[in-house]
Amino acid sequence: MQEHFLNLLVYALPVIFAITLHEAAHAYIAKYCGDNTAYAAGRMSLNPMVHIDMVGTIVMPALLYLFFGVAFGYAKPVPVEFSRLRHPRRDSAWVALAGPGANFIMALMWMTLALLLKYFQVAEPFPHKVAQAGVLANLVILALNLIPIPPLDGGRILTSILPPRLGYRFAQIEPYGIMIVFALLALRLLNWWLIPVMTLTNTAVSVLVSPLNALLF
Repeated sequence: MQEHFLNLLVYALPVIFAITLHEAAHAYIAKYCGDNTAYAAGRMSLNPMVHIDMVGTIVMPALLYLFFGVAFGYAKPVPVEFSRLRHPRRDSAWVALAGPGANFIMALMWMTLALLLKYFQVAEPFPHKVAQAGVLANLVILALNLIPIPPLDGGRILTSILPPRLGYRFAQIEPYGIMIVFALLALRLLNWWLIPVMTLTNTAVSVLVSPLNALLF
């Protein structure tokens, strides 16, 4: 239990940043594509408090991790009126992709920080653990959100690229999407998706920081 509590402290800051920028990115791209709904609601913000859901972001993940060693949660969904987007089908995919894209950029930044901490020979282990947690947390959030089941981002992207009639039918599972994801998670059937996606994105991040790695070491 004590080890889990210490890990919560290590992951707290990276997860808050990951959730905040993920949701703010959705709001920013929605506004850029013509829908001001999230902006008007104050969701195009880097203030974590406007995105955090007390139960879904804090209480549930913390309890799951402390008692079961796994964490799963959610933030307040960013309100988007897809009909207001200039090109609803195309732009809804960009809005959905913005969140995971923000997590990819943050994973890149945390990995860069990890290299700099190593280069400057920071002796305190805590910042090293936080930087590593930042990479892992963002890759996990990215992979989870790209699961191709609505209302997750991957489901919305898939809905946008499917032929209109098929996309409409696929979107009808959205009210049951989170229950499907929880069931797959409980049955440990999501590894077929999470492991390849996280491996691929981690490789991409590593390649992007490799010039800095070569310069410093």
